[in-house]
Amino acid sequence: MEFKCLPGGSVVGEARVAGDKSISHRSIMFGSIAEGVTEISGFLEGEDALATVAAFRSMGVQIDGPVDGRVTVHGVGLHGLKSPSTPLDMGNSGTSVRLISGIVAGAGLEATLTGDVSLCKRPMGRVIDPLTLMGASISSEEGGRPPLKIAANRPLKGIDYVLPMASAQVKSCVLLAGLWAEGQTSTTEPAPTRDHTERMLAGFGYPLAREGAKVTLGGEGRLQGRSIEVPADISSAAFFMVAASIAPGSDLLLLHVGINPTRVGVINILRLMGANIESHNEREVGGEPVADIRIQYAPLKGIEIPEEQVPLAIDEFPVLFIAAACAEGRTILRGAEELRVKESDRIASMAEGLTTLGVANEVLEDGIIIDGGQIGGGTIQTHHDHRIAMSFAIAALRANDTIIVQDCDPVSTSFPNFDAIARGLGLQITTLDADR
Repeated sequence: MEFKCLPGGSVVGEARVAGDKSISHRSIMFGSIAEGVTEISGFLEGEDALATVAAFRSMGVQIDGPVDGRVTVHGVGLHGLKSPSTPLDMGNSGTSVRLISGIVAGAGLEATLTGDVSLCKRPMGRVIDPLTLMGASISSEEGGRPPLKIAANRPLKGIDYVLPMASAQVKSCVLLAGLWAEGQTSTTEPAPTRDHTERMLAGFGYPLAREGAKVTLGGEGRLQGRSIEVPADISSAAFFMVAASIAPGSDLLLLHVGINPTRVGVINILRLMGANIESHNEREVGGEPVADIRIQYAPLKGIEIPEEQVPLAIDEFPVLFIAAACAEGRTILRGAEELRVKESDRIASMAEGLTTLGVANEVLEDGIIIDGGQIGGGTIQTHHDHRIAMSFAIAALRANDTIIVQDCDPVSTSFPNFDAIARGLGLQITTLDADR
């Protein structure tokens, strides 16, 4: 599948984007190991989250739906999961493989965790190492890459783990394994990352302690099923935040967006660049803060992105690079090595696409320098990365010629109706069959 994106246009109207992927994943995971029934609404019916549903069904959990974003999970408790009879295929989902590896190892199950070509290139040593310290037995391909083979090795022992990198997935993996471990399990992170795991564990009634960068929990507690309303995903909303910010005449209202303080880097960075972004109707739903976000066009200026904002916007940088390409002056990003090991090397992939469109840039080992200016047309390679695909579709708003974005199938992993919402708000996107 390809996107054919005609140049120009503005973004006007209101929309509720896809449900939050991080919260959708965790609602299935925690509902499965809780006692009783968990009712979920607003669930993201993308391929990544559906891979998590399939994995827990393979481990013996009855899950009804999703139908129109509604899912019912019949929890089996901490000791009701069963070893799957076939490998768990996580597709393209790094969240699934990293968090579920902690659950499988903690619960003492035997399982093989695998995924698609892109996922099997991603490094998993960052979760293998702490799980091994806890007593798990895990084998992998060269370089710690999937498939991961986890042996039934119980019980694990709690550890006090200082994360070598800021990663919510690694933190969550260790904490989830700790639910079954003997003694206490603690994680300490070098910089703040998204805290959905901690918020949701508390919401399911599991006792934990948070002190600064450290989270501690004991093993053998209980989770109780509950109702969860999944907010709209700020990572998906980010594409349209940038779209309205760069396209003259734009005025957009995004509804029910999750504004967890560990995820709002994209708003903070856009505001530093001069974007006109307002938050309305702020409220809390199921322990997660949400708001309606209004964005009106405003000229952007290049900035040096504060490094403390990097972990708070790590998934949104591809589209922030498009904002930088439309800004007056130079934007500098450093401290973002994590972008090298996402679905693609996002620094290299975005730099390649920007160069194709005539945008001057310089790749750094841990970031990029982008000089704002005129965006041309061209054909973009996405390297099987959904966020690269959507970002260059947004770039067409300020392009002077047509942009063809190839290999857009992975968009369905996180934002299945992206192109439909984009067309409804004023973008000139046509979806083409790549074999036409």
